[in-house]
Amino acid sequence: MAFMEKPPAGKVLLDDTVPLTAQIEASQSLHSHTEYIIRVQRGVSTENSWQIVRRYSDFDLLNNSLQISTLSLPLPPKKLIGNMEREFIAERQKGLQAYLDVITAHHILSNCELVKKFLDPNSYSVNYTEIALQHVSMFFRSEPKWEVVEPLKDIGWRIRKKYFLMKIKNQPKERLVLSWADLGPDKYLSDRDLQYAVKLLSSCSHPYIYKITFAIANESSALVIRPFSEKGTLKDLIYKAKPKDPFLKKYCNPKKIQGLELQQIKTYGRQILEVLKFLHEKGFPYGHLHSANVMLDGDTCKLLDLENSLLGLPSFYRSYFSQFRKINTLEGVDVHCFGHLLYEMTYGRPPDTIPVESFPPAPSVFVVSVLESILTCEALKNGMPTVSRLLQMPLFSDVLLTNSEKPQFKIPTKLKEALKISKECIEKRLTEEQKLIHQHRRLTRAQSHHGSEEEKKKRKILARKKSKRSANESGEEHSAKYSNSNNSAGSGASSPLTSPSSPTPPSTAGIKFTASDLLPIPFNTLF
Repeated sequence: MAFMEKPPAGKVLLDDTVPLTAQIEASQSLHSHTEYIIRVQRGVSTENSWQIVRRYSDFDLLNNSLQISTLSLPLPPKKLIGNMEREFIAERQKGLQAYLDVITAHHILSNCELVKKFLDPNSYSVNYTEIALQHVSMFFRSEPKWEVVEPLKDIGWRIRKKYFLMKIKNQPKERLVLSWADLGPDKYLSDRDLQYAVKLLSSCSHPYIYKITFAIANESSALVIRPFSEKGTLKDLIYKAKPKDPFLKKYCNPKKIQGLELQQIKTYGRQILEVLKFLHEKGFPYGHLHSANVMLDGDTCKLLDLENSLLGLPSFYRSYFSQFRKINTLEGVDVHCFGHLLYEMTYGRPPDTIPVESFPPAPSVFVVSVLESILTCEALKNGMPTVSRLLQMPLFSDVLLTNSEKPQFKIPTKLKEALKISKECIEKRLTEEQKLIHQHRRLTRAQSHHGSEEEKKKRKILARKKSKRSANESGEEHSAKYSNSNNSAGSGASSPLTSPSSPTPPSTAGIKFTASDLLPIPFNTLF
């Protein structure tokens, strides 16, 4: 399918990872309560914005729902008496704005369904759990050997992906996990190629890829069944979390922040890089690496969710790498995501900001060396290392891999070509988004520079100088005309005919001032 071709039926055009920002524009007092008018914007385009109206009780309800995260959120306190006074309403509005700023800036909270529904009720009005149950029930009509044990509510971060604990009827002790997901905005495979590619996943055999028991897709969604691991993911190990707990509870506010031991960092990192190299060589697009997508099997890391790129689902870290134009391939995305994962393994938490300006003490200088090559400003501007280069770095080059299982993943030539085209389309959408963000940043910087207090003072001084110069030139012109008039009047009476007339000053009537005369610096130096 060519890029920008009409999307297939069932494709979700909305990218849930595009950040939402919210600004309270005004408040209005009714008889018994106050309403706050909020302007919400998706991404950087002001055209993609809308208004919502929320009461304090709506904020309070949202905040109660977010308490599962155990984060301390700055919601202003309740007030029963005097809550309709003008001064109090103005102060509360400031507090509510600070609250919105916190939840929209938090990577996990901003992507959760509770916050999305609060800020964008029109786009998130559907009950995705009910839709998933309908699809799963239809599946079991044709596949009766499996049955649902229980829904695994909110264990993942995706709004349009739901999980169920399963069992096989004739093997009741064996547990499996079923995931159901809508197709996403990056789905560029034809329905036929998608269904074939998803089905092919169960034939993939690699020591560092988690085995898929069954996988199937249709024109609107996909269903995948895997073995359920009581041990959980790499993120569960880092955060000391229980796999069945909700995502917000497990990862928002860990009780104990502690990184892994150096040998674990080296071994897990090497295993993950090996499987990334394998997928890159096979021409299989991934782009979904993060610690919750790495299953632990003893001392071995195994990659999860290979189907995500086929289904067109956006990446967990998309809001990060979409800021940097050098990260414009899925291979580059995998390296950037590996940097996040390595940081989390090392320090027990994600980085506060990207790029990272300085790194805390690490178990080895070699760890910091790898992190600097991926997450610093210099790396993000000038380009990051390839997976092959990372494997050669001292942190990973001396790790001995004991698993002797031979990787197998046969992808037919025709499907390889379709995957290549799909990958190019995914990268093109990313590049276009990065271009819009870059243009917005340039414009914002220019406006900020032009509107700064220092610039305003300079423009006032220049304006005064121009006004004074104009007044002086006007006065000189008036004097010259007056002098010429006197000379003309007296020449016939007392002045001899041979007497030279007084010189006339050059006229300033035709002088025009350009924009550069009004600005302290040329406008193009702002970019």
